[in-house]
Amino acid sequence: MARTPAPGTRERVLAAASALFYAHGVRAVGMNRVIQEAGTGKNLLYRHFPEKADLVAAYLARVVEIRTAEAAAALAGATSPRDRLLALVREVADKVASPAFRGCAFRNYLAEFPDREDEAPAAVARDYLRRTRRQVAELAPSAEVAERVWLVVDGLYLRAAYLDAGEDREAAGRAAVDLVESLLR
Repeated sequence: MARTPAPGTRERVLAAASALFYAHGVRAVGMNRVIQEAGTGKNLLYRHFPEKADLVAAYLARVVEIRTAEAAAALAGATSPRDRLLALVREVADKVASPAFRGCAFRNYLAEFPDREDEAPAAVARDYLRRTRRQVAELAPSAEVAERVWLVVDGLYLRAAYLDAGEDREAAGRAAVDLVESLLR
């Protein structure tokens, strides 16, 4: 009879993998490193996540949950579509200004693995980005404005990934918010 994993093992593995994947990239982190960081055995890790792709998909699904909650919190006080769209852009600007910012987890994954469209992690990443883009389109006054706002957000994520934390990223965030405000006038 197979033993049941200790409660919390899956969570420990996922937390360790999430931190490692975000800090170093998925390709750079092997399963042995996750095992070491999680303080678990190889058998327990593979019982929860039979393949690395399963672990990466779970990591990205966790990021979806976190980003969805962060967006909901940002939208809490905004009522008009304009204010809601600006709240989303401000939330991204605040996110990229953080010293802990290492890029967008979804864009990072897709850049690391551009040819794996059929795998679960790519599906999670693409689905989240499509849903977010749809949300922007629903809030924008036109399809043209929505496309421009999405380009601003994409550009902010990309630019912030190579800027030093602090004033440079804050300035990029302010510029993105200002640009979106001008698009909404």
